[in-house]
Amino acid sequence: MFYKHRKGLKMASWVISIKTASAAICITFFLGLAAARIVVNMKNENLKMFLDGVLTLPLVLPPTVAGFFLLYLFGVKRPIGRFFIEYFGVKIAFSWGATVLAAVLISFPLMYRSARGAFEQVDENLIYAGRTLGLSEWTIFRKIIMPAAMPGVLSGGVLAFTRGLGEFGATAMIAGNIAGKTRTLPLAIYSEVAAGNMDKAGDYVTIIVVMSLLIVGGMNYYVIRRKRVTAK
Repeated sequence: MFYKHRKGLKMASWVISIKTASAAICITFFLGLAAARIVVNMKNENLKMFLDGVLTLPLVLPPTVAGFFLLYLFGVKRPIGRFFIEYFGVKIAFSWGATVLAAVLISFPLMYRSARGAFEQVDENLIYAGRTLGLSEWTIFRKIIMPAAMPGVLSGGVLAFTRGLGEFGATAMIAGNIAGKTRTLPLAIYSEVAAGNMDKAGDYVTIIVVMSLLIVGGMNYYVIRRKRVTAK
C-alpha cells in the first residue's frame, strides 16, 4: 500500500518528518538540559516557580495557540520574521525551518521536565564529594550528575523526539501544509482523511505507528540493558 499510491509524495512526507524531528531534537536536547540545570540551581524559589511555569507552558497550551504565537512572531510582516528576511534573506514562515521551529517549541517542555526531574534525583552526597575532591562544577556535571541522570535524560530525549515527530497543530499554523516541503506525516494523514482517501491515510498511520514503536522499544531495551550492566 505504501508504494502503491503516489510513492514520491509519501516518501517526501516520511523524509520531512524524520528530518524535522531529528533537527528539532538536536536543538531541544541541549536547550532542555541547559534550562533544567539553570532552574535546578536557582536559589530564589519565586523566580524558580515562575520560570518553570513559562518553560512548561507549551506543554499545556493547545498546539494551535502555540502555533499562533509563532506565526505572530515569525510571520513575513512581523518583527522577527521581517528581520530574518531583510538581514539574512531567510523566510521562516511556511518553510521547512518553520516545521523545526514548531517541533522545538512543542517538544521542549518534555525534554526540560524529564531532565529537571532526573537532575533533582541525583544523590547530593555525590556532588558534595566531588566538590570536596576539588572538582570543578563542569567536571561534576559531566562526570557525576550526567551519568547518574542519564536514564531520565534519555527518556526525555525520546519523548521529545516522538512528540516532534507527531506534531500537527503548531506546524499547520506556522509552516502550512505544503506537499513536498512542509507536509509532515501528521499533516499528510489529515490531508488524506479530509480528501476521503482512508487507504492512503492508513498507510501514513502505519508508518508513524511503526516508527514510534521502534523508538520506544529501543529506549526500553537500553534501559533494561543498563540495569543489567549496573546490577553486575
